[in-house]
Amino acid sequence: MKKLIQTLKNIWTIDELRDKIILTLALVFTYRLGNHIVLPGMDPNKIEQAQKSASNNGLLGIFDMFAGGGFSQASILALGIMPYISASIFMQLMTILVPTLQKIQKDGDSGRKKINEWTRYLTVIVTIFQAGAYVAYLNGPGYREAILPGFEGSAFTFSTIITLTAGTLFVMWLGERIQDKGLGNGTSIIIMVGILSRLPISIVQEFSSKEQRGGGGLLIFLVEIAILVIIIMGLIVLVQGVRKIPVNYAKQIVGNQQFGGARQFLPVKVNSAGVMPIIFAQAIMFLPTLVSFTNLDSTQGIVRIFNDHSNFWYMLIYAVMVIGFTFLYTALIFNPKQIAEDLKKNNGFVPGVKPGQPTADYIGGIMDKITLPGAIFLAFVGIMPGFAQRLNVTQGFSSFFGGTSLLIMVGVILDTLQQIETYLLMRQYDGLMKSGRIQGRQTVGTTTTTTI
Repeated sequence: MKKLIQTLKNIWTIDELRDKIILTLALVFTYRLGNHIVLPGMDPNKIEQAQKSASNNGLLGIFDMFAGGGFSQASILALGIMPYISASIFMQLMTILVPTLQKIQKDGDSGRKKINEWTRYLTVIVTIFQAGAYVAYLNGPGYREAILPGFEGSAFTFSTIITLTAGTLFVMWLGERIQDKGLGNGTSIIIMVGILSRLPISIVQEFSSKEQRGGGGLLIFLVEIAILVIIIMGLIVLVQGVRKIPVNYAKQIVGNQQFGGARQFLPVKVNSAGVMPIIFAQAIMFLPTLVSFTNLDSTQGIVRIFNDHSNFWYMLIYAVMVIGFTFLYTALIFNPKQIAEDLKKNNGFVPGVKPGQPTADYIGGIMDKITLPGAIFLAFVGIMPGFAQRLNVTQGFSSFFGGTSLLIMVGVILDTLQQIETYLLMRQYDGLMKSGRIQGRQTVGTTTTTTI
């Protein structure tokens, strides 16, 4: 406890770090405040009843999670940061697949600024389409009764689309201000805050559910908390796990000085794909449930399977898709050939391996070997909420046993702690841990990961 208090004092004595923390908290508070402002034309008193009658499972549940509950509350920030994330993912994939965009991205700051500008324009387009779909959702059963009389029709549609688009751009601006002036990755911080906002209510609901069983229920609740802690520890290992490939650099003598000759390591992450495979798999798995919005019976056949996240076949198909997307996305963002060429240009080589294509094959082989266990563990994390539901854990609390929620929370917290520790070490203070250093999801080196 004494060590913790001293660490907090050290953090507070660093003026720059203190200002960043205060600004980040202020911007996060602004975001949370906006989540409780209801859309124009909606009756706030009827929103709660509409939330109970509406279903927010599947992809709608992901939207609501990323929006911090604003989606189900019909907030002006109902779409949250999701349109920007969708546009960013699309642009990132395009820069990998389209050589012209890849060349622009490599043009330094000017290229990155141009890509960011196009991402913002694409965000506006995506937001308008998603806002139109959200208006149709509000005109469906449940929320239709919350629309004020005389405000239906084109007036409500137009005003809602404009409001939601402005709200998403405002959230995007908040994320960029946190990124530039605050602490941590702005987009990731906003998503994490939205996820954490549901945690207290979920814990209270789970405790109330178990308390009704008496003493045995309380023991089960404590066991669930212990299992959750173990899963979090395993996720930390997954996020921080790397395989270090030794790299030597040839000696160069220029005049009387010697350059190079040092031995370094190329860190290859066990989970280079991050949370992207889970997001892709969830989006694909949601497509069959679109049948439930038609006149077909949603309690029959494949629709029933894909609506039930605790169903055995759902979890099996979902796990296979996560493993497949992990290999696919890793192959897109990790280029062993490019790494081998960069090493060759810098007079670097892997001991015992010839430069060029043999080095690329060697690095690619190592990547395949460590990606498989990482993909399996990631798939296991993805289906853990389904197992929790089968063990009678409430639906809200079960989402924190794995999946997108827990993976994003662990990754963002590690990234933020890593930045705080960097400030402490720069001022010659002790780090946050007695032994070792905190590593985030982003690896310093040639490997690249997507931060969400």
